[in-house]
Amino acid sequence: MKFLANENVPFSIITYLKSAGFDIKAIGIDDPSITDKQVIDIAIDENRTIITYDSDYGELIFKHGYKPEAG
Repeated sequence: MKFLANENVPFSIITYLKSAGFDIKAIGIDDPSITDKQVIDIAIDENRTIITYDSDYGELIFKHGYKPEAG
């Protein structure tokens, strides 16, 4: 399983998941300050599951139909 950590995910969680062998990309490190739509686009393009504390993703997914296959 591949993950995409949004900017609001603590670095300690990203570090832990990497040390546990998970494939995780961190927006705060790799692509800081991009929009939520751009985060979803990366998740779709790279088949990653988004980890976030941001509730705005619900609106993008349910109202606007942006839905990464991986979740």
